[in-house]
Amino acid sequence: MRYDDVKTDLRAAYDAGADAREVMDDAPWKRSERARFAAHLRPGAALLEIGAGHGVSGRHFADAGFAVTCTDLSPALVAHCRAKGLDARVMDFARLDFPDAAFDAVWGMNCLLHVPKADLPAVLAGIARVLAPGGLFYWGQYGGEDSEGVWESDAYEPKRFFSFFTADRIEALAQEHFALVEAARIPVAGTIGEYQGLVLRNR
Repeated sequence: MRYDDVKTDLRAAYDAGADAREVMDDAPWKRSERARFAAHLRPGAALLEIGAGHGVSGRHFADAGFAVTCTDLSPALVAHCRAKGLDARVMDFARLDFPDAAFDAVWGMNCLLHVPKADLPAVLAGIARVLAPGGLFYWGQYGGEDSEGVWESDAYEPKRFFSFFTADRIEALAQEHFALVEAARIPVAGTIGEYQGLVLRNR
């Protein structure tokens, strides 16, 4: 399965669930991960968020003084971002419509886990293209196992595609495109064993 085969269903699922996501709790560990990444950035850095969802992270970074641009595949979620006063655009992270080296930092939390493994190298290369040399990329997602496919028990409709990695494998893949600055592994409740948060530097 390729990303072009799954993204139509992803857009439909997130459009349908956008209002419900607006009232979701913001887990303390997510706030800690945002703070951990922000500590690496210079004041006022230009930050691109991919898979911005309803704008919780984008609003956090904007309030911290960063120049934030949010992107998401879902028009409904982009509307929630804009309602929070964010510069938000409907855009596929596999086709980022920005100039080369346009951003000092890129933030992606639990979005690249929807990309089939075969397509991830091209997506990572696109992120590296819009990131300035030496710029920082946060790649975070649930993982702990090596698998991919449609999550049959998913509460969303259409059911979403997920790709998971072991910590060793996601770090190895990341280092094919970026330099690893630091990595965190956070235990999470539920069927997925952990969250993997990588801070990466563009070469």
